[in-house]
Amino acid sequence: MKNFTRLFVILLAAVLMSGCSSLDKMKKNANLVQYEITPKVLETHAGIVAAQVKATYPEKYFDKNTTLKITPVLIYEGGETAFDEILYAQGEKVLANNKPISWEGGNINWSGDVNYIPQMKVSEFMLRVEATKKDKTLAFDPIKLADGVIATSTLVEDHAMPISLKDNYQRIVPEQKMADILYSINRSDIKPAELKAEDIQALKDYVALVMQNERMAVKGVTTSSYASPDGPLTLNEKLSVERGKAAEKYLQKEYGKMPELTSLFSSQTTPEDWEGFKALVQESTIADKELILRVLSMYQDPIVREQEIKNMATAYEALANQVLPQLRRSKFIVDVDLVGLSDEEILAAIKGDASVLSLEQMLYAATLTEDPNQMLTYYQMATVKEPKCFRAWNNVGWAYLSMGNADEAMVALEKAKALKNDDVVKNNMGFAALLKGDIKAASEYFNSMATATPESKFGLGTIAIHEGKYDQAVNLLGDKPTMNLALAQLLKGDINKAKTTMDSVKPCKCGAPSYLKAVIAARFDDKDGVLNGLREAIGYNSDWKNYAQTDLEFAKFFMDDTFKAVTQ
Repeated sequence: MKNFTRLFVILLAAVLMSGCSSLDKMKKNANLVQYEITPKVLETHAGIVAAQVKATYPEKYFDKNTTLKITPVLIYEGGETAFDEILYAQGEKVLANNKPISWEGGNINWSGDVNYIPQMKVSEFMLRVEATKKDKTLAFDPIKLADGVIATSTLVEDHAMPISLKDNYQRIVPEQKMADILYSINRSDIKPAELKAEDIQALKDYVALVMQNERMAVKGVTTSSYASPDGPLTLNEKLSVERGKAAEKYLQKEYGKMPELTSLFSSQTTPEDWEGFKALVQESTIADKELILRVLSMYQDPIVREQEIKNMATAYEALANQVLPQLRRSKFIVDVDLVGLSDEEILAAIKGDASVLSLEQMLYAATLTEDPNQMLTYYQMATVKEPKCFRAWNNVGWAYLSMGNADEAMVALEKAKALKNDDVVKNNMGFAALLKGDIKAASEYFNSMATATPESKFGLGTIAIHEGKYDQAVNLLGDKPTMNLALAQLLKGDINKAKTTMDSVKPCKCGAPSYLKAVIAARFDDKDGVLNGLREAIGYNSDWKNYAQTDLEFAKFFMDDTFKAVTQ
């Protein structure tokens, strides 16, 4: 009995040793397993770090009764992130639903992703492997497959392209004042009663006002004299000329002592006023007016026109009483410019007593300064002047966006939208949401516009980069060279176009465009381009120095002395 017990213990130990030895053997020979990872260096796109792994197991490696649990993980300073997608592989005698690997060998595939955080920019992609056989588990040494993470996609610029709404201020406003003198048929002398007519008196009062007002400037005084289109043309030519002379004589008598006015006199004559005739007929209630207008459209010869109209006896009688007398006239036209406040006067007023300014002048004042704080102040003053002006509230939001203050901008833009749900307001709300990091809301604002603008397309193109939709981003961003366009071209693999675009993009005090130029140069293996771009970027913003030190875009230059001198 004792011998049997001893034999059982020995056999059990042998079994246990056999289980442990098979796990130990797999661990020892783990270097025989071949791994292929895609991409070789991890990247982030659309805020995700994705990877694919193919593991190939050699012949006689995989124990028939063993299960491998493989956990991919990104390890970085201060922490690590495991992928949710854990991979299991099992020997051919294991009764489970995992991928079986035969004694002759085989392969398994894995893919997964994790949300990117900035700490992952310097990280390692590792596999943690645990082998289990019955109730025994053994951890293998971690296996490093890749470095990470290239974060070039995060260089997208979320800057606003807001739109301001224009003021309606017009410093020079043209104005006209007119009066008529009517003549008797076939006469050119001015009847005294005509000079006492209401419109002539109003014209005299107006001229007197203009001459006394420094903000009213006469631009011209025109006399147009006419004859009605009845009777012989030769008579009408003579009548229109004589009437013109009579009108000029009156003006000289009335204003001859004002050389600043008489120098602006001009005159013209029209022998037969068919245009005036047509206009008066259209305005009249004459029964046959449609027939008369048809005659005018059918015949261009004035003699034929006159004869055809005279053939309509009743119609002609009405014309003779209602229309023709009004065409025997001289018309006086005084053209005046109403001169508003100058730029200097408006700025002085808004800095002093702004109450004297109109809403439009206040809105205009904001365009006379390049100081964003002053612009904001002037637009805010306009909202106080007229709280229901959606343009003023929109422009307050525009000013805040120009200064990068998305929260205050959104408050003002909500007030503008409540007054008028305008496309420009939606555009600006889209950029406010974008600056706040609310990609979904920004997209909704831009897409709700009735008509897309270059600005809203830029916003949607920027969002497309965030979403990893680089072809769509390129289409939306258009042809205007911008950093975001170059970035989208680079990320979709069109490096030559990216370089061409960046060659036309001006540097920025943020340094980002210069840094992207360095990244593009690195893709071309252009060391001088890398160093020049980095020097320029760091010159604008020293933060790029530390960023470049760990940017795997420049991995091949990390040991270069000049690169180290620039970035350290």
